[in-house]
Amino acid sequence: MSGWTTRELETIANADELQIAPQRDDRELRDPTTIWVVGDGEELYVRSYRGGEGAWYRAARATGRGHISSGGVAKDVTFTDAAGDPDLNARLDSAYRTKYGRYASQYVDPMVNDTARATTLKLTPR
Repeated sequence: MSGWTTRELETIANADELQIAPQRDDRELRDPTTIWVVGDGEELYVRSYRGGEGAWYRAARATGRGHISSGGVAKDVTFTDAAGDPDLNARLDSAYRTKYGRYASQYVDPMVNDTARATTLKLTPR
């Protein structure tokens, strides 16, 4: 079980955007960044558009904790590296293309390339 309620999972997975605020080393939250989010089964995943250079991503990897909000759902979360599973990455690529395909390829393509795949994080509620 993922820890998400059915309503939370559906609400966040169906929302266009997610506000992500990783915890800094001093335990304060960074200012939120707007990103895309996709679901896979009972889990939620995010990737960094800027790859490993994304400031929110670097903070999320450093502390492993933060806060998200989307569609009226707000949760403290744990960030877990999920980049190493090729089957998961293929499903997430498809999810990004399906969910965000109405946007120009200049926005979608960076989310489904090797650089973004390497930043795949699973969101787990705390």
